[in-house]
Amino acid sequence: MTTPRARSGALLALGSMSCVQLGLAASVGLFAVVPPEGVAALRLGWAGLLLLVIARPRPSSFTRSSFGAAVLLGVVTAGLTMLFMAAVARIPLGTASAIEFLGPLGVAVLRGRGRALLWPVLAAGGVLLLTEPWQGGTDLLGVGFALAAACCWAGYILLTQRVGDEVTGLQGLAVSMPVAGLVSAVAASALVPDLGGALTWPVLLVGLGLALLLPVVPFVLELLALRRLAAGAFGTLMALEPAIALLVGAVVLGQVPSVLAVAGIVLVVTAGVGAARTGDRRPDDGPRVAREASPAVG
Repeated sequence: MTTPRARSGALLALGSMSCVQLGLAASVGLFAVVPPEGVAALRLGWAGLLLLVIARPRPSSFTRSSFGAAVLLGVVTAGLTMLFMAAVARIPLGTASAIEFLGPLGVAVLRGRGRALLWPVLAAGGVLLLTEPWQGGTDLLGVGFALAAACCWAGYILLTQRVGDEVTGLQGLAVSMPVAGLVSAVAASALVPDLGGALTWPVLLVGLGLALLLPVVPFVLELLALRRLAAGAFGTLMALEPAIALLVGAVVLGQVPSVLAVAGIVLVVTAGVGAARTGDRRPDDGPRVAREASPAVG
């Protein structure tokens, strides 16, 4: 029987995913003023500043190895966010989220047992239904950006796990997120030379709101959810994120999916649930980190 504690954990996890997707939808709405690269840099920059103030990283919390891993995690976080923003500027939010989900799915499959090979087959079928390559109208660049974001998400999971195993509390995130903000700002400035002209005070304040909606609030909600849920249950719930992205895309952005797209999302979610149930870390792999299942940065 489900306990009240587990039910509250599930609601927190669903709230986290909803915040992530609403934040992404709001980010898309900002593209008319600031290009995708600038929106990514704006979000990560504010998030980095907020986490510096909240967590105040201490040098004594790190070894040379763990600090290097946290810095590398920040670089990967910047890549993940910028690539996903570039993807959702070209393809529907639900499609981009489903393709990006191939990253954690791949990590889970590599750790999986038994029927693990079934899940990538289901996910691949789902992506085919979502992109409908036989129609010839798919934005291949957008799909490519989403696939690159999936690779970054896989790297994000592995690096987050390493940092979480070696650094306590929010110290690792207090280093990785400012690094992500710095890297994305440099990259955005190089890609969009006149970016500074678009960053008016109203836009900067909107960026602060986006940083709270994604990733700060989802991160807190996920931490609270993980105190109430088993890791396997949490991973299973997080497999619903592509479906939530499809719903938010339809309601907020007017991206009404086709019947094939809905079927594709069902296949991807099924693959994610299956992989989450068979891909847990072994007991001797070290402690499970809080953010293994879903990054609130995409």
